[in-house]
Amino acid sequence: MKQVVVIAGPSGSGKNALIRELIQRYPGSSLLVTATTRSPRSGEVDGVDYHFFSQERFDAELAAGNIPEHRFVPALDTYYGIYMPDLEARLKGGKIVFAQVDIEGARLLKDRYGATTVFIMPESLDQFRGRLRTRNPEWTQKEFEARMKITEEEMRTHAPQYDYRVVNADGRLEDTIEQVVEIMRKEGYTLLS
Repeated sequence: MKQVVVIAGPSGSGKNALIRELIQRYPGSSLLVTATTRSPRSGEVDGVDYHFFSQERFDAELAAGNIPEHRFVPALDTYYGIYMPDLEARLKGGKIVFAQVDIEGARLLKDRYGATTVFIMPESLDQFRGRLRTRNPEWTQKEFEARMKITEEEMRTHAPQYDYRVVNADGRLEDTIEQVVEIMRKEGYTLLS
């Protein structure tokens, strides 16, 4: 039975909203909570948004084999990784698990769990630039440019490596949800509502 679905895409592509809506529609599903070394932002909860680890704890979990895949984002001075104890606990219930990971995480989940991988694309880079700027007014110009550089790289080299690419146009989230649901049906996921 297929259980893992990777939903990836650049920051601001709408993947969080998409996953939230999918989980609401399919109450038996859940979101994989990954590990990070960054501090929680206002309103974020440990174990819900991320597993917020100190660098020492992250390194210890890595050494123990609990984080089989991770990446360092130099622009953010932060590590992120798949936290296996979280994933294994979610899979035991037999439910669908949505994973929001990068290309390395997508490969690992595809190899180990037969995950279907979906990359959420913005309509265009110009439209996306405006969306990102509006959504994150607190970012410095340097941070904004770093995020845009990451986005351009993801779209150019990573997006083609995913099983599916879905455009999430502004104001068209419902269409995006329907496309992902259709992909999941086609791939053999049991969608309980």
